[in-house]
Amino acid sequence: MRVLLLDAAPGELLGRELKRLLGHGAVVTLNLRRVTDQAGARAAWMGRVDFVDFDAFDESALIAEILRDGLGYHAVKSRAGVPLGAAFLAAATDPILANRLRVIGRAGAGTDHVDLAAAVRHGVTVTHTPGSNATAVAEFALAQMLALTRNLSEHNEAAHHGRWNGPAAPAAELSELTLGVLGVGRIGRALAERAAALGMTVQGFSRRPAGAAVPRVESLTALLAGSDVVSLHLPLTPQTRGMIGRAELALMRPGSILLNTSRGGIVDEQALADALRDPAHPLAAAAVDTFAHEHAAFASPLFGLPNALLTPHIAGMTRRAMTEAALRCVDHITALLAGRPDGIPVATP
Repeated sequence: MRVLLLDAAPGELLGRELKRLLGHGAVVTLNLRRVTDQAGARAAWMGRVDFVDFDAFDESALIAEILRDGLGYHAVKSRAGVPLGAAFLAAATDPILANRLRVIGRAGAGTDHVDLAAAVRHGVTVTHTPGSNATAVAEFALAQMLALTRNLSEHNEAAHHGRWNGPAAPAAELSELTLGVLGVGRIGRALAERAAALGMTVQGFSRRPAGAAVPRVESLTALLAGSDVVSLHLPLTPQTRGMIGRAELALMRPGSILLNTSRGGIVDEQALADALRDPAHPLAAAAVDTFAHEHAAFASPLFGLPNALLTPHIAGMTRRAMTEAALRCVDHITALLAGRPDGIPVATP
């Protein structure tokens, strides 16, 4: 089983991930590009692991590695959502390769970085680890909400500059606010439970039944118009891309807050930036952890807006979540390569 780690797990988790792969009998190639201590990794794993160093987000470099020496790989594993499109899939399954791609593994929830239709055409199975980061992301969304409802960023900046600025008006307590959860899957439910425990009124909207724990509203319009805080927890699909645009933002309550820890493409970032710049707009602030353009291509019209709390896609990055995702993904990949697909989550177009 030839396995390429496109972007390694950080810190000591790298060692656990490599041990798990080697324990399953895999022949591992580690891409060092995102490894902080490259010399240490080489010293610790020389002779047991092969090493490469390239930018996995550069499709031409990725394809060149796949085709190097005509060997190919049976599986690739990604943590940060390296884009794996039709050109990559065609190259990785080329009959000239000694070993053709059979499995793509994502250590995390969501597979929108993979061209799933192309994967099906080329006979490649795509697996991921849904639910592995549910608690981590729910806690992060709660932290975003607390930071924005109490205006912590502005008070922090003022205090660092020696200004003793009290709030212009008293802040609302969470028990006075209604949280609208858009997408009531594992993460949405985890956030709803925590918000309810803090006294918030919680409501949800989803294409699937939300369950008794999250009272359901009948439309997106009702959720936006009836919530003080709206938190997004949806996968990025053709149906959800651009779901929150100018018209939807205009429906929100005066003084409301939008939280996005799901996928950047769900929100029209230009429309969001325009809304946050407009003092007459009902939307007061937003916290965004996921963007349409990330990593080396990171750019957004939200840059520089004081009422936009921006973070670099870190909501799911806790020790527990990343460990569970990394090791579970390894188990999924090796089980699929060994012809044991029972119980392994597989993404479909």
